[in-house]
Amino acid sequence: MRLSGRQIGLLKEYMYDLVEQAKQEEATTEAFGYSSKPYRADQAISDLLAILDDRIESEGVQVGLSVEFLHHMWTLCNAANAQVQDTVWLRRSLDDAPATKAMVRELTYRALLEYLESLPDNLRLSSE
Repeated sequence: MRLSGRQIGLLKEYMYDLVEQAKQEEATTEAFGYSSKPYRADQAISDLLAILDDRIESEGVQVGLSVEFLHHMWTLCNAANAQVQDTVWLRRSLDDAPATKAMVRELTYRALLEYLESLPDNLRLSSE
């Protein structure tokens, strides 16, 4: 079965949370006069997998996510990594966008969702 609408919805919610967290971190860092460290698309994917692991451990049963879903997402993210990094680099270069943590996360997660949607059904399979 494909990634369910519920699973995609939860992914989007977690991605949104991570982008908002990065915006808050950047505002705090800027308020204290510090500059942000460079941030990469692979770090954004790692952060997404970390929050998935945490949420599955804490609320997985209640929201319908299993440990198998985490493994499946890890596999998909691993396969998508190079393409996502290229897409993020290209979009940042075309838009002349800063490489802030929030921007990189937003671009990474958009590229990852596009990648997931482009996969043939047999590669998007997930147990719920």
